[in-house]
Amino acid sequence: MTLISDRASSVADFDSISIHQLEALDADARDQLPFGVIGLNLAGEADVYNATESRLAGLRPERVLGQPFFLAIGQCMNNYLVAQRFDDEPALDVVIDYVLTLRMRPTPVRLRMLKQPGVTRHYILIQR
Repeated sequence: MTLISDRASSVADFDSISIHQLEALDADARDQLPFGVIGLNLAGEADVYNATESRLAGLRPERVLGQPFFLAIGQCMNNYLVAQRFDDEPALDVVIDYVLTLRMRPTPVRLRMLKQPGVTRHYILIQR
């Protein structure tokens, strides 16, 4: 069993971690979070992909990082429920029940979408 570092454990709650807390975590601390973390730059490319998401999705970071996320990796999220909301809404902090379907059997998850003015990265958190 891997222990979560003090820094990660203090913010490890899926429902309450803030976008600023995510931004402040280094890669090792993000990797220890018990849920998937995907960060998207303003061009929509994945530039954060934590170890938890890599393990659960079965995709290596080298395959995901630098890719246009909704076009190349998360096509099942390229719709009005997820991708369009990042385009349409100036700020987001919302949790939705969702079913991931691409490259896997349908997997019910909770998605949390985070976007805030002045923060140049948007986040998708995935709790399985």
